Amino acid sequence: MAGLATSLGAGAASNSFNQIGDADTLLIIGSNTTEGHPVISIHVNRAIRRGARIIVADPRRIELAKYADPWLNLRPGTNIALVNGLIHVILEEGLENRAFIEKRTEGFAELKKAVKKYTPEHVEKITGVPKEKLVKAARIYAAARDAMILYGLGVTEHQSGTENAMAIANLALVCGHIGRPATGIMALRGQNNVQGASDMGPAPTVFTGYQPISDPVISAKFEKTWGVIKLPSKPGLKSVEMLDEAKKGNFKGLFILGEDPAQTDPDLNHVREALSALEFLVVQDIFHTETTRFAHVVLPGASFAEKDGTFTNGERRIQRVRKAIEPVAGMAEWQVVCEIASRMGYPMNYGDPSEVMEEIASLAPIYGGISYARLENGGIQWPCPTKEHPGTTTLYQEAFARPGGLARFVALEHKGPAEPPDEKYPFILITGRRREHYNNGSMTRRVKGIAELYPEELLEISPADAVKLGIDTGDMVKVASRRGEIKVRAKIFNRSQEGNVFLSFHHQDALTNILTSPHRDPITGTPEYKACAVRIEKI
Repeated sequence: MAGLATSLGAGAASNSFNQIGDADTLLIIGSNTTEGHPVISIHVNRAIRRGARIIVADPRRIELAKYADPWLNLRPGTNIALVNGLIHVILEEGLENRAFIEKRTEGFAELKKAVKKYTPEHVEKITGVPKEKLVKAARIYAAARDAMILYGLGVTEHQSGTENAMAIANLALVCGHIGRPATGIMALRGQNNVQGASDMGPAPTVFTGYQPISDPVISAKFEKTWGVIKLPSKPGLKSVEMLDEAKKGNFKGLFILGEDPAQTDPDLNHVREALSALEFLVVQDIFHTETTRFAHVVLPGASFAEKDGTFTNGERRIQRVRKAIEPVAGMAEWQVVCEIASRMGYPMNYGDPSEVMEEIASLAPIYGGISYARLENGGIQWPCPTKEHPGTTTLYQEAFARPGGLARFVALEHKGPAEPPDEKYPFILITGRRREHYNNGSMTRRVKGIAELYPEELLEISPADAVKLGIDTGDMVKVASRRGEIKVRAKIFNRSQEGNVFLSFHHQDALTNILTSPHRDPITGTPEYKACAVRIEKI
């Protein structure tokens, strides 16, 4: 959200999912799309069948790499160097879209100066990507008629995650590959309603619809609607900062709904200490999780089949969902929130979820034209400012959502991961998802068929590294970082490059995030899940 909003004006995908299949070139960076976003991969496969050229930039040889020409096998944490290198080649060879740059952007001179030193030879030393592959990828992307960039958590879950997103925006802007159908940037969100949750204002700097809390006019609008005298203009804490302050004793109570930080947050020993230090922890979920172990009160959550309301997906599409059954616990989650608020002295008296949507539409301009009645035919993509507006399939066709309507180039420098490998911890651990399981696995591990397909966590290690360590597939190994250790079985797999290993975080009996790095993006607080130093020992 922060990176794209800075460069383009909106922290969301610029296009519709169905436009992916119409692109003639796809650059897929930091996204194992077929496993992490299997529905999106249907559109990618349609583009492949139509003859689209595919560029994959990923440290792992993911499934889509077999269709890639080229596969840019960068080292973890070198995204900015790679993208700066692509831009360098494009500018050196005069492949940029000069008319687009002059008419629709600002800050180009600073960008041009910044990428000057990122020659193919220099970038190869940083990233490990052969210079010939870099040049080839730059030429393919620049020459495309309709090119789209798809990126995922492999871009954002680094200490430079926000800047990584800005670098991707720089690349699209240099070539003018944005603002048209089948041409833009698709930020693939981590879960089905991440975009909708973000839209509602959970970030500590904004109200609903990304409206800044620092603007007194906007604050006055919310104060009037919500019936409060004064809303705070000072940002609150990000989720990871709440845990930091809890551990220090400064943050006393927490209500966690549908989240499992004791399994999915990084540096789990720190998380456990923070949760244990809370005076009062309420967890609302549909199953017991690692986090409910620390709760003073556990409230029953509602599954998707018990929910009535909307989801907003990764293409900004607001969609109606209807409950198939009444909530098993007797109350919907929104009713529980309203009841708690009312008992704490702030009356919340919504009679139906549709009334919540009416309030959202009255306060957030991007949702201004949305009502349940208008969502009957497949949903609407925001921005939808009025009841007559059809919604927006493609952003930035006429102007960017920044002051003056111009996109902004941001000059960036390579930083690298916060925790590079060394003699004591010689491997880089990359974490991610597997197709068979979902997030903390509290739902998917209960499904017999899925459990048979993928019953336990496996450490993916390259054949070369396995030979060095004397490890065979099926051997138990200890994986240790500066924060702790876990025991898992090894799987020799050519997806991982030499020096890199991979784990998912779906299994309670192998809590991968005990290992992961405490380092974060300084702008957003996003943890660096995608690169931490570990050592591996055969048991």
